[in-house]
Amino acid sequence: MAINVTMPALSPTMTEGTLAKWLKAEGDTVESGDVIAEIETDKATMEVESVDEGVLGKILVPGGTENVPVNDVIAVLLEEGESADDICDVSTPAQVPLNEQPKAQEAATEMPVATPLVAVPAPSQQAPSSEGRVFASPLAKRLAAEKGIGLAGVKGSGPRGRIVKADVENAGGEISDAAPSVSASVDGDALVNVYGMVYTDIPNNNIRKVVAKRLLESKQSVPHFYLTVECNLDNLLVARKDLNDKANGAFKLSVNDFIIKASAMALKTYPAANVSWTEDAILQYAKADVSVAVATPDGLITPIVKAAEDKGLKEISDEVKDLAGRAREGKLKPEEFQGGSFTVSNLGMFGIKEFAAIINPPQGCILAIGAGVQQPVVENGEIVVRTVMNCTLSVDHRCVDGAVGAEYLQIFKQYIENPVSMLV
Repeated sequence: MAINVTMPALSPTMTEGTLAKWLKAEGDTVESGDVIAEIETDKATMEVESVDEGVLGKILVPGGTENVPVNDVIAVLLEEGESADDICDVSTPAQVPLNEQPKAQEAATEMPVATPLVAVPAPSQQAPSSEGRVFASPLAKRLAAEKGIGLAGVKGSGPRGRIVKADVENAGGEISDAAPSVSASVDGDALVNVYGMVYTDIPNNNIRKVVAKRLLESKQSVPHFYLTVECNLDNLLVARKDLNDKANGAFKLSVNDFIIKASAMALKTYPAANVSWTEDAILQYAKADVSVAVATPDGLITPIVKAAEDKGLKEISDEVKDLAGRAREGKLKPEEFQGGSFTVSNLGMFGIKEFAAIINPPQGCILAIGAGVQQPVVENGEIVVRTVMNCTLSVDHRCVDGAVGAEYLQIFKQYIENPVSMLV
């Protein structure tokens, strides 16, 4: 019998994703283990392998479709001897049987518009609305801009006539002369709100949606408190320069590499801060898996340096460079950014002197690092100039008490100010 191919859950937190691209076409033979599609999850783009074999008889969700729920049927595989007639009873992702879809489309025309600012395309599969707006996925817009195709002349095959990637690819360059310019249909798609303010709506990608949801839940449900300590960076800067000079270009350590190492060593020395909260118990972790906040074009992501306390500075440096590079390309595996026992967020390179970060659940702490700034400091009754870095620890008070957080920062400060102690 025909085999349903469903939207996979590529991570424990994934509830929906974007079916970015089909790598097989209808009629293609599919073997077990063949890569058939690319799925955009909340943090990365991943390849999906088929667990069955057969012929790809029907694609139910076209490439470029967003917000496809996990476990929805996205395609149908035909076994030997089967034909398209054998998939007549398969349900679409909206759980509407194929032979009842026209009725569902008729019902869709009766749906009311929620607000004057929301335009719902009619089921005519023509994406531009009467107001001249173009409804297209971000992937389709980007591809159209690259090819110089005006979207106003493209018919959409996605939900409610939305233009998806496949529509742009099929359109090619044939309509670009007759259609409005790309700038008019994409970049020029401006709106005016009720206050007379002109704006352009930028669709939220999966990363921003997930980050927004998790940070809102964190701020609402986690009792944050904050502790700040000043660290003298002078010894660290000398040690860093010495190590980099001796490397003769083989590697180049950053201040952040020392910070990651120091935070992990402090967790090893004082594991009471290496914890997370659950209703039944406080979980104390055996290793310091340090999440490192990385800004990407699509939003914030936190790849993990696992067991950082056991790694040397060069190994940490190489690993962070690799993880950050693949994070910006959307190539991280779920296990490389999900989990972690502690987070470091460094905005010092942007000149930020001090800030307080929001805890990344279920972790119990996040350390916010400011810029190293030269300033006068009193030592032994004399005023001297030192390079000082402000570090603020945000703590979940349910699992880390004030004294525990303060003790952790003191140990962290000792490692930062005496970096040689991290190397022995």
